[in-house]
Amino acid sequence: MSIDDNIQIDNPTSCPVTHFHEVNTEGGPAGWHFDNFDTKREQAAVHTGVAGPAQYFLVTRMADIRSSFQKASVFSNSAVVPADPDPMYRWIPEMLDGREHTAWRHLLGPFFAPAAVANMESMVRARFGEVLDAVAAKGSCDFVQDVALLFPNVVFMDLFGLPREDAETFQAWEVDILHGGHSSEEGQQRRMDAMMAVMGYFTQLISDRRSTPDPSRTDILSQSLQWEIDGTQVSDQDLLDFCLLMFMAGLDTVAAQLTFNWWHLATHDGDRRRIVSEPALIPTAIEEFLRYYSFVTPGRKVMEDTEIAGCPIKAGQMVYLPLVSANRDPREFPDADQVVIDREANRHIAFGAGPHRCLGSSLARQELQVAMEMWHERIPEYRLAPGAEVREHGGQVGIDSLPLVWDV
Repeated sequence: MSIDDNIQIDNPTSCPVTHFHEVNTEGGPAGWHFDNFDTKREQAAVHTGVAGPAQYFLVTRMADIRSSFQKASVFSNSAVVPADPDPMYRWIPEMLDGREHTAWRHLLGPFFAPAAVANMESMVRARFGEVLDAVAAKGSCDFVQDVALLFPNVVFMDLFGLPREDAETFQAWEVDILHGGHSSEEGQQRRMDAMMAVMGYFTQLISDRRSTPDPSRTDILSQSLQWEIDGTQVSDQDLLDFCLLMFMAGLDTVAAQLTFNWWHLATHDGDRRRIVSEPALIPTAIEEFLRYYSFVTPGRKVMEDTEIAGCPIKAGQMVYLPLVSANRDPREFPDADQVVIDREANRHIAFGAGPHRCLGSSLARQELQVAMEMWHERIPEYRLAPGAEVREHGGQVGIDSLPLVWDV
């Protein structure tokens, strides 16, 4: 029994008790978290338990999760981690609500609109080509380290006008912050050191760009130095909070999705061969992978007394809204527990729903599309390395290592 198990739980409806550590654990076989959410969803629409110091509510079914995202005035983004209802940090724009959130979306929209993303395709293809060139002739790679983490990093460098040679440093920071084994003191220290390094990097960068403005620069960071909200220039602190979110969320999300996609294809020869022989199927397959391997598990803070599926929830408490639990709900999808790469009706919410739906969804889809096309043109036959044990981490769920081999 953990210390959290001793916290008094208010449970007037007698819904199942599921503590946070039972659904978000540091390690397990690949797919463990998804399968566990499937089990919880079929047990009940809502579970309660404790996350860190407080009671929280796990919501498991599509209708309730989608509705919670859409009711942004009730389910606030001011806290997004169930175990941290009163965070000392503010990731921008994810953790903003109301007019402030809308203002930031308006500023960022032109960079991530479908037309703008379409104009990036040649750059994205060039960057993936560089990553692919580095591994193709070797006949093997750790897909996580050599491809999935590196590719979005080098794209990020271009978007923010940063030197390509810093991509490997960013990748190391990303691993320490998000995948570093935070239950140990050593892991926690690595995470803190990496966070401080990232903050220092962007603090210096913002200062340098402020002191030596270059009107010819069109990257996101340089343009952001001119942004105003309600006639007031965006502060350096807000820009730093924005950079931190882009670093943590933008880099790791694409990496995690790429890895789950390749894990599936490396272990399902029929689906992989269809991707190779029917490349027009790739966009549809990507949507199905987004549905089935939805690794993002956000929280929301309840701002007024409410209820979900008959379960009363008080203002100030946290709800946990795992996207994969919604997207594998058999009430919404036929054969929800199977990957159907030519699935036609696929109204998944892998990018969320409501006003906070992922702003970068068009770019994410483009990166996934480019990677799948270019890899399978060049490496159509590949498999897991013999004896490989594929495991995943919790927190932001993702696969730790994916050793692949192929003939050259």
